[in-house]
Amino acid sequence: MTSETAQKANTPSSDQIRRAPKVLLHDHLDGGLRPGTIVELARASGYTQLPETDPAKLGVWFHEAADSGSLERYLETFSHTVGVMQSRESLVRVARECAEDLAEDGVVYAEVRYAPEQHLEGGLSLEEVVEAVNEGFREGERIARENGHRIRVGALLTAMRHAARALEIAELANRYRDLGVVGFDIAGAEAGHPPTRHLDAFEYLKRENNHFTIHAGEAFGLPSIWQALQWCGADRLGHGVRIIDDIQVHADGSVKLGRLASYVRDKRIPLELCPSSNLQTGAADSYAAHPIGLLRRLHFRATVNTDNRLMSHTSMSREFEHLVDAFGYTLDDMQWFSVNAMKSSFIPFDERLAMINDVIKPGYAELKSEWLFRQTTSTSDSATEEG
Repeated sequence: MTSETAQKANTPSSDQIRRAPKVLLHDHLDGGLRPGTIVELARASGYTQLPETDPAKLGVWFHEAADSGSLERYLETFSHTVGVMQSRESLVRVARECAEDLAEDGVVYAEVRYAPEQHLEGGLSLEEVVEAVNEGFREGERIARENGHRIRVGALLTAMRHAARALEIAELANRYRDLGVVGFDIAGAEAGHPPTRHLDAFEYLKRENNHFTIHAGEAFGLPSIWQALQWCGADRLGHGVRIIDDIQVHADGSVKLGRLASYVRDKRIPLELCPSSNLQTGAADSYAAHPIGLLRRLHFRATVNTDNRLMSHTSMSREFEHLVDAFGYTLDDMQWFSVNAMKSSFIPFDERLAMINDVIKPGYAELKSEWLFRQTTSTSDSATEEG
């Protein structure tokens, strides 16, 4: 195969992108609801604050509000999704549909995060919230299998960085670590709420040999990343896109990494990059200008994620379609991102290795071989016509 033919064969179609085995590390449960589900849950629970009650119009409203450039409107979107997630039944349903939707999109492993403290208004305890979500994920995995898809979903328990319950949520994550919860996270506005406010939670998790990621380097920049790593000891960076601020690209194309960027690359610290979401929050002006292109070229441990599928009107397949269009990525690039993500997951090493060797690599090998059968068919047809 010539290099030109190889490039063409490896450039994935939309269908191949959807069928490719993908790995998702940064996805918010309350940011991925189906609009129709929100309407039905609102009706059942008596929630009357929705801006639209037609599912199609509501979906458009969420995307436009999140894309408006107004932080207030963006945050308002979550008040509506969280508002209908206050009962055991609603949490089970939302988690089940999350797993189903991801599996339908070709995701084979996902870590989905949510903040248990935000789902207590209906009288649930923190433990009941976790158990309901776990039940929903297991149901979704089962339904996916019945529909011919395979997915494994792990939960990340998130503490809100502006609140004071981080240690409590960290202890909760540790209690459920062998029951579907794979790690811990903090989220919320970075400015004015440094991760160092929650050092007791991170020190506790380290003593317990548990895993955690920290939202850092999305809006606040390099100090947020430095604190998350050097003070708190994060295993991964939630977003981390602002590490680009510590990389100089000279006019001749040469690149110089600052000490923090070098540390992140040298230590193989995973970056949970979310291209569409990053565009909405101003981290880049376009997909082509997104730092993921340079970070991929420099071999950072970059991963591709959705963040909030509802608000960004996205999916893992859509994220990769944008990147294929912007950077000419091939199936080899998709495999690289997917293997990176699987290596960076919070499940045991042997299970990560099995997912890479037995699911991800064979899946991409099959996709990359499809050109051969198309070529053979085309050649056979031509021979028949000539004969």
